Amino acid sequence: MVSSSSSRPVSRPVRYELLTLGDELLLGLTANGHLTFIGAQLGRRGVMLQRNVTITDEADAIERQFRESWAAADVIITTGGLGPTCDDRTREVLATVLGQKLVFDPATEKAIVERFVQFGRTPTANNLKQAYRFERGEVIPNANGTAPGLWVEQGGKVLCMLPGPPNELQPMFTEQVIPRLAARGLLLEREAYVQIRSAGVGESLLETKLQPIFDRHGDALSIAFCAHQGQVDCRLSSPSGKLSHAEIESVAAECARLLGEDFLCYGHDSMAKVCADLLRAQEKKLAVAETATGGLLANAFTAVGGACKFFAGGVVCCSNDAKMQLLDVPECLLLQHGAVSAEGAVAMATGAAETLGADYALAVTGFAGAGAAEGAGGNPVGTMYIALHAPHGVWSKKLSYPGPRGTVKLRAVNAALDWLRRELYRAQTGQALPERRSGVMQ
Repeated sequence: MVSSSSSRPVSRPVRYELLTLGDELLLGLTANGHLTFIGAQLGRRGVMLQRNVTITDEADAIERQFRESWAAADVIITTGGLGPTCDDRTREVLATVLGQKLVFDPATEKAIVERFVQFGRTPTANNLKQAYRFERGEVIPNANGTAPGLWVEQGGKVLCMLPGPPNELQPMFTEQVIPRLAARGLLLEREAYVQIRSAGVGESLLETKLQPIFDRHGDALSIAFCAHQGQVDCRLSSPSGKLSHAEIESVAAECARLLGEDFLCYGHDSMAKVCADLLRAQEKKLAVAETATGGLLANAFTAVGGACKFFAGGVVCCSNDAKMQLLDVPECLLLQHGAVSAEGAVAMATGAAETLGADYALAVTGFAGAGAAEGAGGNPVGTMYIALHAPHGVWSKKLSYPGPRGTVKLRAVNAALDWLRRELYRAQTGQALPERRSGVMQ
């Protein structure tokens, strides 16, 4: 188990199992994002899921798997099967296995009715099925849906039942379930490691750059790398307890200083979030203009809370007419250089900044996938141009990304975000952009 007053395990590890329920998961109609999310959240607190089993909605299958997991695990988390319809059987099946009655909870009924009223609707009778809880259990409120979660402690074990929709499950898990588990000493009260997030440097090069720092600490320091699209995470910990959390933080700070601009952040912030924080700190606004990425760049910024404080807006303009009408891109420029060109990207970024009244602007244009424009102007599929408009100039880069359309689009967005991040970092620290000059940079 894990002591609630310590960041170190004091006896045997707690066994966690995750049961994801729903025919839609097994049919491939819905991706099992619950495993990824819950596994990551528990991993941050020093717990590794021992098993995830995906089960059909059939009562016999649910009962059979739950009995097996309840015998083996200390904590069982279930997702799905708590809704109002006939295929939502999880609550009833598990109550039978645990020998508990289901009792009607008036407070939950009130919450369900109030949520329907918010949408101008009246709940049907089957919706009140969601107001039943275990007689010796608790309700986990659901602020984003009608199906509350359920919490049961019995026989020294914990059962946590959560609804299936991710927008309901995820905030419930981080805001309510994690604190409950930590308060009971079933996971660490803080993250089990210090994470350094880097950008623009590959996994092998990152390890090579940081290895001299790691070598000074020998086996007292545990290092783990995880590569994502456009960034690499390095997790530092000391499972043996030879290094205190403060000492691990000191090592992480030394790594960050060594990385310089390649250091993105501590923890788990996205590239867009880091850019947003820099824009807000400098009281600047950003605009974007996109063709091939189809709004992905704008979406990255609007996913950050309080976007209106730093994001002026975005324009998705695939046709030349749209570029001319919405961004004032000169027709002669498009005819001379083509829409997919360094000059075209620069004109789009400039137009976005001027039209939307922004200090900075990003533009992305290119050929993300095979289609009618394949090979136009000597640019093969995967050719992308990104442009950055700043208060002191505008530049463009040509990129080549082989691969499927979705991958090319994502890589172009990450490249644009990282370029903006570095320029904002330099502006904040008073450094000059090394390749800074007027016009186009390729």
